[in-house]
Formats: sequence, structure tokens, C-alpha cells
Amino acid sequence: MPVTERALELALTAAQAAADKKAQDISVINVAEQIYITDAFVIASAANERQVQSVVDAIEEALLNLPEKAKPERREGLQQGRWVLLDYIDIVVHVQHVEEREFYALDQLWKDCPIIPFVDRDLAEAGAEAP
Repeated sequence: MPVTERALELALTAAQAAADKKAQDISVINVAEQIYITDAFVIASAANERQVQSVVDAIEEALLNLPEKAKPERREGLQQGRWVLLDYIDIVVHVQHVEEREFYALDQLWKDCPIIPFVDRDLAEAGAEAP
């Protein structure tokens, strides 16, 4: 079962919002074939709790600004700011402190799933301008 167009739009918008807040190591993983409760995971790392919160805020704002607004059905981990989970049904976003990202290694857990290509538009534009 492929990722739906809606899930792809949400995932890439969330990934770009995370990149705009300088999140690191952003992954978008197609989990539609493995689990039936969501189509994709977006995983991003942040250097500290304040940045985790900033990335989460940016993602929520970006998804609310889509033509078909998206609000998370569930949020977990906001108080601690070490690993925040945003459940949008079509996608699940994980924003993790770098230490949690290394320890829990979600990318490795889902390594058999296809990666959805994501290129930070700011980096792509900068690359296009380079001689």
C-alpha cells in the first residue's frame, strides 16, 4: 500500500518546517506497508529541549497553514522536550533530542521501510545558485 498524497504532503511539509528550524538528520519513512495506523514517519533531531519545542511549534504551524489544515490528534512528550510525538493519523512526527535519537534508533527499527526523499528547499536553492 503506497503512501497517500495527503500523507506525502503532510510529511514533506513537516520535514521542511523542521529543516527551517535547523533540525538535524531529518528522515521521512514510508511505513504504510508495515503498519496500518499511519502512512509515514517524520523523524528529526534537535540539539536541546528548547530547539525540540521550536521545531514542534514550526511543524504544527506549517501543517495548520496548509489549504486542508491539519491538527495533531495526539501530542506526547511536550513537557519534557526530549522526544515529542505528534500524531496526525496520516503521519506521525517524532522530534527527538539528539541523545534520544541515538539511543532509540528509530531509523534502524524501520530500516526495512522505504525512505521518502526529502531535500531541504533552502539547501537546494543554495546549491542551484552555486557556480
